Amino acid sequence: MSAATAGAPAAARRFPEPRGLLLAMLRVHRSALLFWLGLVAVAAGALLWALGPGGDTAWAEYRASGCAGDSPGLGCDLPGPAHGRYETVVACASGLLAVLPVLTAAWAGGALIGRELESGTAQLAWTQSVTPARWLAAKLAVPALLLVPGTLAITLLHRTVWASDTQATRSLGWRYWHDDGVFEANGTLATAHPLAALALGVLAGLVVRRTLPALAAATLAVTALIYVLDEVRPHLWPVPPRTLIVMHGHPASHFWPLQLVETGIVLAVAALATAASFALLRRRTGAAV
Repeated sequence: MSAATAGAPAAARRFPEPRGLLLAMLRVHRSALLFWLGLVAVAAGALLWALGPGGDTAWAEYRASGCAGDSPGLGCDLPGPAHGRYETVVACASGLLAVLPVLTAAWAGGALIGRELESGTAQLAWTQSVTPARWLAAKLAVPALLLVPGTLAITLLHRTVWASDTQATRSLGWRYWHDDGVFEANGTLATAHPLAALALGVLAGLVVRRTLPALAAATLAVTALIYVLDEVRPHLWPVPPRTLIVMHGHPASHFWPLQLVETGIVLAVAALATAASFALLRRRTGAAV
């Protein structure tokens, strides 16, 4: 009886370890969590405004200026204040998705990993009830589970706004489907980029093990990745002869092939960075991983 009684509390203590690790992460990084939830709320609200009253007001202004006919005047290439507000709001919402990978990498490299290794918090956790492998898995999984639904929600709203764009905004010649910001915000890349940034940031934190240098290394790595992908994007899918010149945009039917090919590349980078992180942690901590 005494042995069974003594064994029960030990089992009970082992069982809630994942939950305790999750709660500890959310408590330590609650500022980052609230910041992310606030960004999602602001971006979603901005896009909903653009989809409703913002777009309606911009279109009404465009029609009232006499630019909706077959022969628009010379002044129709200059947006009015309503359209200017509409364009700014949509651009800011898509801009959030553009800067999110850099923010994610900086946070992952600096606060999520680098700071804990530099201060010794991670090593203390490894001596308690959390193995290094479980610690690293939680560092990757919890932010990923928060990033995916948020970016998907913003992407769906952005696609809805872009697809329902009025004649007023399209006639001004801005926001083509192949523009970098629009292309990345309208598809799976908007979610793949932050996931790769998270993995690269974690790897940078494990390699450097200091807060500010890890932040800088992660930021440079993600910036370089996105820059290279933007440069090679026109060449990721063959262009049929006698179509639009590559520098002026692929055929619109190439949107999803390009999206999927580039998403595959980005996710492969994320997988390689994740594998490298676990391998590096295993080499430093030994068989305990």
